Amino acid sequence: MNLIKKTLLANLITLLLLAVPVHAFDSDNGKALHNENCVRCHDDSMYTREDRKTKSYSLLRERVVQCEIMTELIWFEEEIDDVTAYLNESFYHFNLEK
Repeated sequence: MNLIKKTLLANLITLLLLAVPVHAFDSDNGKALHNENCVRCHDDSMYTREDRKTKSYSLLRERVVQCEIMTELIWFEEEIDDVTAYLNESFYHFNLEK
């Protein structure tokens, strides 16, 4: 294989690896953000009640976004993801593989 083909192949492999989504959430940061901002309106019973309306991870993230907007927090996407991950790991336990 000549040098040009090897270089093209290496570049293609690199691009494919970069295209793979990474789910590296910081739930410790999510917990800190939650405890600083969310407990003003929510206690743990909000997440553990039997008739909760949040039925999937995507709906959980949507609820976090709605709360972030209503309280004018102006979080980065990573912070929203971190809080969502914390809530999921601590209370909801939705499967992210689906």
